Amino acid sequence: MDIRPAATLVLTRDTSEGLQVLLLQRTWDAVFLPGYYVFPGGAVDEQEPLGREHAVGPADAQISQTMSLDEGGADYMLAAVRECFEEAGVLVAVDADGVTIGGDHPVLGERQAVFRGERSLAQVCAHHGLSIPLDRLAYLGHWITPPGPPRRFDTRFFVTVAPEGQIANHDGVETIDHVWISPAAALEEHRNGQRLLGLPTIRTLRVLSSFDTTDALMRYADANPPEPYPDQPWPALQKGKPVMLEPGAPAYDEAAKLDPEGEGSTRAEIVPGEPVEVAAGVVRLTAPNPGVMTGPGTNTYILGHERFTVLDPGPDDDVHIERILALTGGMIDQVVVTHTHRDHSPATAALKARTGCRVYGLPAPAGASQDQTFAPDDEPAHGDLIVSEAGTLKAIHTPGHASNHICYLLTDQALLFSGDHIMQGSTVVINPPDGDMKAYIEALYDLLAEPVRYIAPAHGFLMGHPEAVIDYLITHRLAREHKVAKALKGLAPVTLGDLTAKAYDDVPAAIHGVAARSALAHLLKLEADGKAIQQGEFWSVTDRT
Repeated sequence: MDIRPAATLVLTRDTSEGLQVLLLQRTWDAVFLPGYYVFPGGAVDEQEPLGREHAVGPADAQISQTMSLDEGGADYMLAAVRECFEEAGVLVAVDADGVTIGGDHPVLGERQAVFRGERSLAQVCAHHGLSIPLDRLAYLGHWITPPGPPRRFDTRFFVTVAPEGQIANHDGVETIDHVWISPAAALEEHRNGQRLLGLPTIRTLRVLSSFDTTDALMRYADANPPEPYPDQPWPALQKGKPVMLEPGAPAYDEAAKLDPEGEGSTRAEIVPGEPVEVAAGVVRLTAPNPGVMTGPGTNTYILGHERFTVLDPGPDDDVHIERILALTGGMIDQVVVTHTHRDHSPATAALKARTGCRVYGLPAPAGASQDQTFAPDDEPAHGDLIVSEAGTLKAIHTPGHASNHICYLLTDQALLFSGDHIMQGSTVVINPPDGDMKAYIEALYDLLAEPVRYIAPAHGFLMGHPEAVIDYLITHRLAREHKVAKALKGLAPVTLGDLTAKAYDDVPAAIHGVAARSALAHLLKLEADGKAIQQGEFWSVTDRT
């Protein structure tokens, strides 16, 4: 699939209540992000004359160097200005005297012609004697759509101060609503399920929320261009043969971390029973229990050099248990468990019997999927510290997938052992009553506040860019919640089965039974938020919705 270049322009303004940004709501008929609130932006059409001859300010070479491009950086900026004019009706331009155009300039009447493709930005500038001041735009961010969506874009984000006097408005075709809002308020409304935001929008808003004025924001953006985006294939080995991993491939982040020189020495596959040192004093050993729910198998992490801490010892599998004992020489001081599902904790009993180790974790709740044999010596409270030879582990309570779930942050290395709260390449199962969607999403937000550089999941490879990973999970869940709420509003009163068929119409009917458990988790969250109510087997919206 081709990745199309795109550009986005973040319009900002100062108000008595602080800095605000412009967001546009995409039409519900859009193929990409229907109903989402976004910044003005779109594709960079290499065939369209964007009008470099009408640009003033830094030259393309300087702009391209800032953006880590060989050339064409100015075209991204010009495309962002054009898209902002089309979608929001705001044109960042100056007249022949260098004066910013206001709301009464006749060029604003050209918006529809540009939108319909009848006039190019270059033609409009030439006709009205205008120039595009590229020095008023600052390079703010870079985002490449991960593999999976029907369309992928390589998008550059720019920020500018909205011209005084010009009134922003949605176009009524591609966008159906607009709002000026503070970044913090937009993020809060997204968190509450009131406004759909995509991952790059969330990340940009988070940056913007640190500033009270446009002047402070523009100074920061001018002085701190974003780091180059990882876009180069990385060498690795698969089944003994060299392969090139594309960015976004499951093993990419791990290969880049463990083999920074790109010698192709890391494995692009997880082999049960084969130890892999993923960090200083941290070895991953995967249990031989691959499957639909476990992926390549459950990861056990062994921390230490001479005395060892075993994190998530895995299932009660003799081969796996003996492998743990062999790698540690039986010198296990402690076992630390994220939660008590049967693929994570049952091996604890055998290790305790063989080594006398101390056991950390929370007791198993009721349920057939829980390991009722698990007997912890210590029950870590949120924020408790556990010392290992590899560094200090910080316990972070993260209920949601399981009520007794704990993530552990290896503080010295900013490595998060995420258990099943964050899994690679798979949606975490939230199965009521022990599974709790509201608690799950709240715990994800809590993890965003932790200083994490890499995530070590219980299933899969190391994951880099933790903020992006967590933001994606939150966005995915809230987007589904919005669809559940929309179906509930249209069908109420409705049974769980009928609602699932509507809200999960993008999922094969054969797995609607599983989807119904997720739908129930969303309904229970909506109920906790005061947006839904259950009466017998029927669900309805509340009066406050």
